[in-house]
Amino acid sequence: MADSPVPSFDRAASEAAVRALLRGLGQDPDAPELQETPARVAEFWAERLAGYGVDLAAELKPLPGDLAPVPIILERIPFVSTCEHHLAPFEGHATIGYLPANPPVGGGTVGLSKLVRVVQAYAARLQVQERMARQIADALQTHLRPAAWGVDLVAVHTCMAHRGVRTPGVPVRTTLLGGAWETNPPAPFRG
Repeated sequence: MADSPVPSFDRAASEAAVRALLRGLGQDPDAPELQETPARVAEFWAERLAGYGVDLAAELKPLPGDLAPVPIILERIPFVSTCEHHLAPFEGHATIGYLPANPPVGGGTVGLSKLVRVVQAYAARLQVQERMARQIADALQTHLRPAAWGVDLVAVHTCMAHRGVRTPGVPVRTTLLGGAWETNPPAPFRG
């Protein structure tokens, strides 16, 4: 699956949109306490959506040397993302892992920090949790070609906590498994 293209970030248009939003909310964007808000919000969103610019193929390059194909699982990687429906944050943790396939079938073993970067790259986009889980799984499959893989995301969504049904603190779990782990997952992927 191809990564999303990098959207162009237009700082001036972003600041103008924030000024318009403040006016639409009955606020004066030129009031002393709000004068810097458009620039701050534009910078916030530039950071918040930086994941579109990450080259996952470059991140998921195998380590050199002969490494034994043993399961690699990182548990409870924290993330914060943004719901594309309400532009509200959702945050939680990811458990991701894979069992490298023997060469020449598999793509090898990558550094542990690279797995964290995959989670961070997809979290730093406008998202829904189900798609984020699928994107992480697809990245593992595409770039590592493992014998088995797993992705488990658990997050709390502020759009559910602060509006609508107003149920704070309810975690949502999304789990995807493949290869040998689809029918026999290791303990971290058994809920």
